[in-house]
Amino acid sequence: MSRAEAGAVSVVIVNYRGADDTIDCVSGLRALDWPADRLQIIVVDNASGDGSVARLRAGLPEDVRIIESHVNGGFTAGCNLGAAQSTGEYLAFINNDARPDPGWLAAAVSALKKDAAVGCVASKVLDWDGVNVDFVDAALAWYGMGYKPGAGAPYAGDHEQGADVLFATGSGMVTRRELFTSVGGFDERYFMFYEDVDYGWRLNLLGHRVRYVPDSVVYHKHHASMKSYGAFREWFLLERNALMTLYKNASEEMLARVFPPAMALSVRRGLAVGGVDVSVLDLQHGGGHDESDQVTVTKQSLTGAYAVDAFIDNLPSLETTRSDLQAQRVRSDRELVPLFGKAIEPAIAQPRYLAGHQALVDAFGIEKLFQARRNVLVVTGDPLSSRMAGPAIRAFHIAETLATEHDLRLYSTTSCAIDDPRFVCGSARLAELPKQVAWADVVIFQGFLLEQAPWIADTNKIIVVDLYDPIHIEQLEQTRGEEPVARTRHVASTTEALNRQLSRGDFFLCASERQRDFWLGQLAAMGRLNPRTYDADSTLESLVAVVPFGLPDTTPVRTAGAIRNRIPGIGSDDKIILWGGGIYNWFDPLSLIRAVAQLVERHANVRLFFLGGKHPNPAVPAMRVAAEARALSDLLGLTDKFVFFNEGWVDYSERQNYLLDADVGVSTHFHHLETTFAFRTRILDYLWAGLPMVVTAGDAFGSLVANEGLGVRVDERDVPALVAALERCLFDDEFAAQCRANVERVRPQFTWSRTLTPLVEFCRNPMRAPDAATVTRLATGHYRRSGPSSAVARNVAYARTRYREGGIKLVVERGVRKARRLLAR
Repeated sequence: MSRAEAGAVSVVIVNYRGADDTIDCVSGLRALDWPADRLQIIVVDNASGDGSVARLRAGLPEDVRIIESHVNGGFTAGCNLGAAQSTGEYLAFINNDARPDPGWLAAAVSALKKDAAVGCVASKVLDWDGVNVDFVDAALAWYGMGYKPGAGAPYAGDHEQGADVLFATGSGMVTRRELFTSVGGFDERYFMFYEDVDYGWRLNLLGHRVRYVPDSVVYHKHHASMKSYGAFREWFLLERNALMTLYKNASEEMLARVFPPAMALSVRRGLAVGGVDVSVLDLQHGGGHDESDQVTVTKQSLTGAYAVDAFIDNLPSLETTRSDLQAQRVRSDRELVPLFGKAIEPAIAQPRYLAGHQALVDAFGIEKLFQARRNVLVVTGDPLSSRMAGPAIRAFHIAETLATEHDLRLYSTTSCAIDDPRFVCGSARLAELPKQVAWADVVIFQGFLLEQAPWIADTNKIIVVDLYDPIHIEQLEQTRGEEPVARTRHVASTTEALNRQLSRGDFFLCASERQRDFWLGQLAAMGRLNPRTYDADSTLESLVAVVPFGLPDTTPVRTAGAIRNRIPGIGSDDKIILWGGGIYNWFDPLSLIRAVAQLVERHANVRLFFLGGKHPNPAVPAMRVAAEARALSDLLGLTDKFVFFNEGWVDYSERQNYLLDADVGVSTHFHHLETTFAFRTRILDYLWAGLPMVVTAGDAFGSLVANEGLGVRVDERDVPALVAALERCLFDDEFAAQCRANVERVRPQFTWSRTLTPLVEFCRNPMRAPDAATVTRLATGHYRRSGPSSAVARNVAYARTRYREGGIKLVVERGVRKARRLLAR
């Protein structure tokens, strides 16, 4: 086999007085579903001295490379010796008392080939019969001891999804040979135990991922080879190596916090396991009766103290290693802590030891250090106030939910007039944004933030883009009637702004499965559906998640009257149809008003109330259809008699009073592209208040209302159908009661605590996108090209920002200055 042959694998097996097992292991390797001409098998005999080499030479095929070591340098030195003489592109390690599944190597190498960021594959390891768990996950206790969650328990088939882990087990792992060599291989100071933990931790902090691949399977016998040397020697190695692992890999902050108590706990652990009477020297607690200057203790009792002493002997060389390693660190402890698993793990259950463990954890604040709290910045372009529209409401609830697990700041680039004790609220002008972004680990935004602050794309921050509102599709309707060239530029600039976000984001949120399909298409056009994102997660759910708009987990409670007997012309016995939210160009209030005009001829107590008038965001223009709705109502003689318009915007904290005064909620719209992908947030308010609904067909909620029996779905512009639907919901008591019961059943699936689950899960272990190396280049390079489209986008964003900062006066002032500078050239 030629050196460095692409795709070739070298498998290293270390033998120590286990020739028969080693021969069986090699037989398993020869039976792999893997080309023989791309497989190199290396057996290293670690100075067994029992005739093992002769038995190996007699029992193994000639093409198996046998290396005799004249000293027993332990598992670490044996593996390194084999690796040094390997020739494959990939390097695999397997215990000599293990057998590989036929697909072991194929699955592992496939994972390595698919993603260059993966430096090592952790195989699934089961017991010899495939019944109990040996390794399906990795964890690290705060004092440096690695452990395998679930080890020894029956395998329940619940680890069949790939996952990033802190380390692989040396009994079954595959890594890149060049990488293994470049980082120094296994640390030979360890001899054996935790060398795999140390290798995985090193890879992770250097920016390489360790990936658990469940289809790469090994079966392990678990011979207790150390028992003949005494369990105390194993404990000594575990204790010493844990301290060395911690010292080398922990950051300055972590090391300062955990290393002193880790050494103290090591000593106490030895005494606890050894069963020592710790009072023999303590005059205060009865230790003054024994006059002897000697005490008999087991070797097990001294493992901790001896480990600390041995650590000190290794300290000079460890300091050099630590200095070099930390200088190359790419990933912070904060990024890696989620891979530690249950770090506050005491290891043994002896009462006095447990008490000491807890005392150290409390005194040194260790639990807080290992909590995976992040700094999360949520930014909205809408005003944060008592009168909030959808974007601000959504941003507020995102902040509210994430603040239970993270340190959170909620900022508006427009204005902020709210306060919340659970997180920081404020308004951030462009000059203040760098400070807030620098603080954050994760930035979650909606709207045009990257147009206002394009430098954010250049940072290494984890960016979550909230795409629940397809703004460019809305603007096709919103700009209808504008001068054609201006309209085209307007929509084009918005589309380009969205493409910039799609080029840079690490995680995207949308409101429905329909929207997800749409955004996946646009992401594909931007090159974001590529081998790296696909191979990391073939469902792409870790890139684009459905996070609908939500509603409160608690049911609404009336705090005051709102419509009945409060709005002149609406009495306590009237039947109220509620139009929740604003009147926008993609809605159809005209057919609804015509339907009400017919309905009041038979039912004089019907009232239609439009809840949203002037939008709280000054950047949202007045809508043409709103004026048309008012004009039609006036023309038909309905205004302030049967049809009522709220001129302002209802306070968010009072909206339930309007909803609870209503008998039916309505949403009518035209059938066009916006309808297909829209997510009508006002429907959620109807769900929250338990209202029967009348809605137009064509969007996701139209299907929900019809399929779940929440009310009546009608075709667009069908006035007779609207009349019949409204009449049924308002006057058929049995039907209305059934609708309300169905609403109660459906409502829980739309609570914020449920809808935000994908975002909550992402923020627990946030990561740059798998193609992060290329997305920043796309976002900051491709979309900074010169040309009319990008110039228009910048000018629109500039004008929008100046308007929000100082109104039309500031826009004019800055525009004049800019024009003068251009003329001066």
